[in-house]
Amino acid sequence: MAVYNLTEEADTFTCNVFLVVGEQTTLIDAGAMPGIVESIRKHTDDLDRVVLTHQHGDHVDQLDRVVEAFGPDVYAYADHPHRTHELASGDRIEIGDEECEAIHSPGHADDHLAFVSGTTIYGGDVVVHDDGAFEGGSFGRTDMAGQSREELIESVRRILDRLPEGVEHMYSGHGGEFHGDVREVIETALERAERREPKYPE
Repeated sequence: MAVYNLTEEADTFTCNVFLVVGEQTTLIDAGAMPGIVESIRKHTDDLDRVVLTHQHGDHVDQLDRVVEAFGPDVYAYADHPHRTHELASGDRIEIGDEECEAIHSPGHADDHLAFVSGTTIYGGDVVVHDDGAFEGGSFGRTDMAGQSREELIESVRRILDRLPEGVEHMYSGHGGEFHGDVREVIETALERAERREPKYPE
C-alpha cells in the first residue's frame, strides 16, 4: 500500500488530498486544486472510492471532476449529490489495504469523520501534526459560525479512546504527515484545545 499527498506542491488553498493505492484504491477528500484528476492519473488509472472527512470547500471543490473522470463510490457522513454510501460513526471501511473505523468527530464541522486503522489515522481537520499555529499536535479551528471548541474537545477525546496501540502514521487535512508516536501528537493537540486559547490570535 502506498500513500501519496497529491496537493503537497499546490499553489492554491486546498486541503491535503491523499491517494491511497491498494486493494481498494481510495482518495481521502478531493481538495480544491485544479488538476487533481491529472495528479491521480500519475499513480493509477482506477479509483475505487472517495472518502470525505467533511464537506468544507477546500475538501470537496474538485469532487465533481473526480467523479466525472473515474466514477468512484463516494462515502460521506452528510448528504451530498455524489454520495453513494452513507457513513456513520463506528462503520468500518477499507482504505487501501486496511480496514478503518469511521469516527464522527464534530466541532470543526458537524459532518466530520476521522478514519483509524491499526496503523494509521486519516485525521481530516480535527487533529493534525502541524498547521502554522502549533507544531507537534494541533486541532481544527473553531472560531467560525457553526463551530464549537467544546464539541471538538470531545471529538479528540473520542479519537484517543478508539485509537489502537501502535498507530504510527498520521495523514491530516493540513500540515505535514507524521510518522511516529501518533498518540502523543493527539494528546498534545487535546491539551492545547483544552486550554481554550485561540488558534489564530489577532
